[in-house]
Amino acid sequence: MKLGYNEIMITSMYFNDIKDFINLEIGIKRFQGNTERFHFNPIPLDEYSRKFFPNIETFHIYNEEDEEFDDGRIFKKVIWYDISYSQYLKEKEEGNECKHIKYTESDREKYGCPIPKNVSIIGENCFKDCYDLTTLNIPTTITKLGNKCFDQFWSLTSITIATTIKELWESCFDDCYSLTNISNENLMFVSKERIFMNEAILMSIKTPKNLQTINGKRVKMKNINQFNIPSSIHKLANNCFKECTLLTTIIIPTTINELGKNCFAGCSSLKEIVIPTTINELPDYCFYKCKSLSDITIPSTITSFGKYCFLWMCVNDK
Repeated sequence: MKLGYNEIMITSMYFNDIKDFINLEIGIKRFQGNTERFHFNPIPLDEYSRKFFPNIETFHIYNEEDEEFDDGRIFKKVIWYDISYSQYLKEKEEGNECKHIKYTESDREKYGCPIPKNVSIIGENCFKDCYDLTTLNIPTTITKLGNKCFDQFWSLTSITIATTIKELWESCFDDCYSLTNISNENLMFVSKERIFMNEAILMSIKTPKNLQTINGKRVKMKNINQFNIPSSIHKLANNCFKECTLLTTIIIPTTINELGKNCFAGCSSLKEIVIPTTINELPDYCFYKCKSLSDITIPSTITSFGKYCFLWMCVNDK
């Protein structure tokens, strides 16, 4: 099969470095001029790489520290990094597009508690100290809940965690003393320490102290001395099993390809674990304070160890 101009252009959209684009055009003569066909920049640009994409009309800003350009034919910007709702409104007026809009604490103080529908992230401390509110509607556009975003939301009695949420901080409901009901369509497991939910990224939160019902039914908390991860799970989120002090055994299936930070931190009763060859990295604080962990099988596929990964534990690695 012979690749044409369109096919190679689509393929090169996944390149990570300007050198890849240059090598393509040097190595295969008929693909010369590939970068000139782009009407957007598929990678972050600097003064050197900008000249290879002379026909850009839409400029994509992937990271906050990226260099920005508004020369040539550029008439619109697409911002991919997290941006506050207030800043989004300014960018919108200028005809720009924002992919990840965060509702911050200052946004909430300025625009009120109803979460705008185009917001995808609830920021850190966003609804902190909202003492009088009893309910809050979280739109299905939300994909991330920030750290302590509902901290001291004292009158909150019920909340729905939509399956669209792919990342949340374990302490997002700290000091929600009146929270008695949580709803989630993809509930996995409930223990005295944590509530596990969602696919294909397994997430968890601390079990609220006064929780009475989940999905409208009386809570039945199970002991978490053993935990079987379903094969439908591909990633364990940050803090997933953090401080599950009764957990002694866990089997990580080969469907798992990523472990989040603090994944097993503080699992003081965990004795042994086998890491599958599908995992390439052990993140920061992964087994921090796993004081009973004496046997751990680390495959040769592991190429990176995060900081304090094995701090404060006694272990025989295999």
